[in-house]
Amino acid sequence: METLWAPWRMQYILGPKSGECIFCAFPARSTHREDLVLAVREHGFVCLNKYPFTAGHLLVAPKRHVADITELGAEENRALFDLVRETAGILRKSTRCEGMNIGLNLGTSGGAGIAEHVHVHLVPRWAGDSNFMPVIADTRVMPEHLDETWKRLSPLFG
Repeated sequence: METLWAPWRMQYILGPKSGECIFCAFPARSTHREDLVLAVREHGFVCLNKYPFTAGHLLVAPKRHVADITELGAEENRALFDLVRETAGILRKSTRCEGMNIGLNLGTSGGAGIAEHVHVHLVPRWAGDSNFMPVIADTRVMPEHLDETWKRLSPLFG
């Protein structure tokens, strides 16, 4: 069995946390660029992941504070996954990715970094995007700064 190390995640895990849920705060604020929010809709929103695994790693979350998808109403669920579908299309075109991981980590034991507010990860992938740098050198190679990614993607959400 091989072991995959992701040591950069400790920066997030051990970093300071405010008492406020970021997923509840982001859509209500007007600081979308600073918060990396790309789009706000009636029932949900899209933002860049502040600690991405790859360039263009996005999060889609409902506006309502729920910890599990089973707590979403039918309309909220439809709206959330319609937004996931829209976001996947935008991400595929804008990054020219060869593949994509789309998933949910439910609960702390399920790997959720923010377990109290459900969110969907969209991670664009390319052949060879995983290499030795994070494992051997404790270094990620990100080809684009988050602010540049925000500026490039934000207009695509209209």
